[in-house]
Amino acid sequence: MKLSLALIAVTAGTASAWTMSADSPAGKQSRRGFFTASAAVVAASVPAIANAYAVPDLPYPFEALEPYIDAPTMKIHHDKHHATYVANINKATEGKDEVPILDLMENALDAGPIRNSGGGHYNHAFFWEEMAPPDEAKKSKCSDQLEKMINKSFGSMDEMKEAFEAKAAPGATFGSGWVWVAVNKKGDELKIVNTANQDNPLMKGVLDEGVMFPILGLDVWEHAYYLKYQNRRPEYVSNWWNVVNWDKVSENCAYVVKEHAGVNVKG
Repeated sequence: MKLSLALIAVTAGTASAWTMSADSPAGKQSRRGFFTASAAVVAASVPAIANAYAVPDLPYPFEALEPYIDAPTMKIHHDKHHATYVANINKATEGKDEVPILDLMENALDAGPIRNSGGGHYNHAFFWEEMAPPDEAKKSKCSDQLEKMINKSFGSMDEMKEAFEAKAAPGATFGSGWVWVAVNKKGDELKIVNTANQDNPLMKGVLDEGVMFPILGLDVWEHAYYLKYQNRRPEYVSNWWNVVNWDKVSENCAYVVKEHAGVNVKG
């Protein structure tokens, strides 16, 4: 109705366009104005059809994580795999209200394709942001808060890494999935957990312990490492520490402890 009325108003306002000679400069100009105005009204009146979610740009070049994660893997992982999850979540949510991808995580297990495609988008967007080029990663540091939580929960950073690598081993996380360091619901302890496929600790029903808030996560699907490491997943996992941005992980920790909520991601 609004569109029809708007077009009527435009038509009435430019009716003189049709009374002028078709060959006169004034007539041509007036008709051009009519169609331009009509197009503007249509554009303003019809809801924009756009993808709610997008693959965020990497915060570094594809080759930036070399030699620990190779450029071809990063390009395929980001431009192909992540893009597929985004295309599928946009298809699954077409015609529905747009909400941040984080808001879809809690009830994802009951939401059909949102579980895999939405989880895949959230997990990858989270993953890209927690890494940095080796030189930068080496300079990054745990905050006092994060260091204290690591020591309280695991004993030391080395012991945390050892437990994480054990959880990421093929025997512990069989097939495709993710390994996470997550803050418990109370916000006073860290846990190392694994999830299958594109599940994550934010999803209700995934973990026996209930919802947790990830601050660090590692993709152990083969597409994340196979070009460089083939079947040597443990080598990939141990090398990955060289590109972890502890400044970002500390930021994640501070946020979830304070807000008791998951970290927002780009895209």
